[in-house]
Amino acid sequence: MIRNLHHIAIITNHLEASLDFYCRLLGFEIVGDTLREERNSRKIDLQGPGCRLELFTFPGAPPRPSFPEAADLRHLAFEVADIQAWHERCTSNKLTPEPIRFDDLTGKHFFFVADPDGLPIEFYAA
Repeated sequence: MIRNLHHIAIITNHLEASLDFYCRLLGFEIVGDTLREERNSRKIDLQGPGCRLELFTFPGAPPRPSFPEAADLRHLAFEVADIQAWHERCTSNKLTPEPIRFDDLTGKHFFFVADPDGLPIEFYAA
């Protein structure tokens, strides 16, 4: 039986920008950093509230097809208490968040912003 989601793995072509995005902006902490010489790869473990991310580097990794929607993982969504504050935080950090929208099905507000590799990140009101 599945007990919990263990982690989400992200391959990045922009490691320093991704660390800045996930750690400084979103509040994740680095809990592990492993150089995998045989694969010319690095794996950095990040821990956030109720969520663990693994950032990988792989030289020459192809870009993720995001637009139009590709048949793969669609996006990551983080629940936040203050959707307006997070939208302003993204904007003040020189990101370009989409306008805040309203989900007719749930009655909640949400918006998307791209991480440094173009991965869609959703912020969803609690």
